[in-house]
Amino acid sequence: MADSLKTSARRVQDALLAAGLACEVVEMPKTTRTASEAAEAAGCRVGQIVKSLVFRGTRTGKPYLVVASGANRVNEKVLAGLVGEPVEMPDADFVREKTGFAIGGVPPLGHDEPLETYIDQGLLEHEEIWAAAGTPNAIFKLTPADLQAITGGRVVKIS
Repeated sequence: MADSLKTSARRVQDALLAAGLACEVVEMPKTTRTASEAAEAAGCRVGQIVKSLVFRGTRTGKPYLVVASGANRVNEKVLAGLVGEPVEMPDADFVREKTGFAIGGVPPLGHDEPLETYIDQGLLEHEEIWAAAGTPNAIFKLTPADLQAITGGRVVKIS
């Protein structure tokens, strides 16, 4: 199956295997770019969708990854307090440069460089969750414990 995946989706599949997870990346016929589109494609609730959002520190230019429930909005003031500097949403070029993936397909793992990661505690309310897998129509199912393991992220109330 992984051989038929697009390059970016295959990269995520390889990262999952390298992390010791048997999760399977699935390419959907329709877009999964937004949380609602991904939920429809996966047949789950929007809250079960993992949004991988990259923020940039306004003083340091450092990238920060927030993996949040698709039902929640990230509170940038809370994130700023956690990282110790104001943050902003960067442009698409910054996201691609730091992660190796385009907005709309950014997965929670397999990035070009390590990212300090924060996990929205709302994701822990679900037995299974779905995350982007490198393209705007690829996703994979995992558990909140798997998400914590593959990201090394800190669980926080960020919405």
